[in-house]
Amino acid sequence: MSTSARHPEREDAGRHITNEVLLQNESDPLTDRPVHLLSLEQVGKHYGNIIALRDVTMAVDNGRVTCVLGDNGAGKSTLIKIIAGLHQHDEGTFSIMGEPRKLTSPRAALDAGIAAVYQDLAVVSLMPIWRNFFLGSELTTGVGPFRRMDVQRMKQITKKELADMGIDLRDVEQPIGQLSGGERQCVAIARAVYFGAKVLILDEPTAALGVKQSGVVLRYILQARDRGLGVIFITHNPHHAFPVGDRFLLLKRGRSIGYYDKKDITLDELTAQMAGGAELAELAHELEQLGGHGDTLEAVKAEAVAVEADAPRA
Repeated sequence: MSTSARHPEREDAGRHITNEVLLQNESDPLTDRPVHLLSLEQVGKHYGNIIALRDVTMAVDNGRVTCVLGDNGAGKSTLIKIIAGLHQHDEGTFSIMGEPRKLTSPRAALDAGIAAVYQDLAVVSLMPIWRNFFLGSELTTGVGPFRRMDVQRMKQITKKELADMGIDLRDVEQPIGQLSGGERQCVAIARAVYFGAKVLILDEPTAALGVKQSGVVLRYILQARDRGLGVIFITHNPHHAFPVGDRFLLLKRGRSIGYYDKKDITLDELTAQMAGGAELAELAHELEQLGGHGDTLEAVKAEAVAVEADAPRA
């Protein structure tokens, strides 16, 4: 069944988000003019003759989760690096609170309130949780030669911040390596919130986790959103993105193949966009060339037809 037949009210509606819709109810508190917390307009990046990213437009606002979906090589990593200050874009406009910027380093991104939590967390496994929470930003007490780390205060702050995020740990003295992967991700999220992040980038936080631990991380993503942060959730799994996402940017080979508001797309349609009918059709052709595999061939052909039928129309 086609998308228009299943959702007749959407037949004439523009499926891609317009800038007017994105800016609805968002304004600069100083000037009262519409502005995004962070936005990219037709941003591109190339390395010599290799085009890593082209014509990508997206926006991040307070209290919303923007999901960036795509398979390996889709351009997700390049997009993260531009926003996090590791690389600079070559084309388009990258703006923070309406001001065009080119971030020159991760420190510049942090100063602008943009924090990235990567899949391979930068933690020291044998150190206590509180030490990892303040790693590189330790609190001190005393002056001159009598200056020392304020251990008690750091422990108290760590426990409070984790509790505020809904993370109940009995002992912040335990090595962080004893926590599950999901719990370590959540400590990193709480740390970014405490140190003033306004935009939180989460790079495949559920990729190496089981179902239960993925659910834990997704819950804390919602906690961060509810505390007013703008969250960028990078993932290749639409089943993880859809429950928590407010907007969805789909990347394929460095290009945007869709940018949707949650009300304008279903999980099935999002999955269909990710699967790609063309790829399934190509697989069916290769199976046909090999010969045999009759049942599998018919199943792949049927899936390709279904994907094309379910894909949302721009």
